Amino acid sequence: MDVTEATFEQDVIERSRETPVIVDFWAAWCGPCHALTPVLEQEVERRNGAVVLVKVDVDANPTLSSTYRIQGIPAVKGFRDGRVTTEFVGARAPAAVAAFVDELLAPPRVAGVVDELRASGELPDVLAALEAGDAERALDRLLDEIPSSSTERKERLRALAVEIFHDLGHEDPVTVAYRRRLATALY
Repeated sequence: MDVTEATFEQDVIERSRETPVIVDFWAAWCGPCHALTPVLEQEVERRNGAVVLVKVDVDANPTLSSTYRIQGIPAVKGFRDGRVTTEFVGARAPAAVAAFVDELLAPPRVAGVVDELRASGELPDVLAALEAGDAERALDRLLDEIPSSSTERKERLRALAVEIFHDLGHEDPVTVAYRRRLATALY
């Protein structure tokens, strides 16, 4: 399905709240784009409706290209819950495209963190924040733990924060702010 600036909000952002959406940013003159399209189509078809593929012509939709910082094509972005959660640029081998789609469809990493924290009983304040959907509070609690922690424990706290960042998305304002704070606390 071709998506335009006029339909992007509904066809990608809103739709991704129900079903993950892969957006293929391409152009008619782009040879690698033409090579990637059938690979994307095949991987999406193999998922039997679990994911949707849409295409955005970068030449016809310059505002979308700018908004999503498209600097090279093909550029492929996976949307879940209204935001980009995974992406790549350039033509990829079928196995790499399959791995990309698998990552998009995988359960959120924070779900695994919550399960780990429940099982271990550690960091109850972080667990409570994650269960409440408050990533910012969870990150605050993780950062509070760092100064008095051993090197090994700091690595564990860092890994938990990275899992939260992954689910928020690389460009989410919370991720950007807390990634800096985490680096400062650790180093």
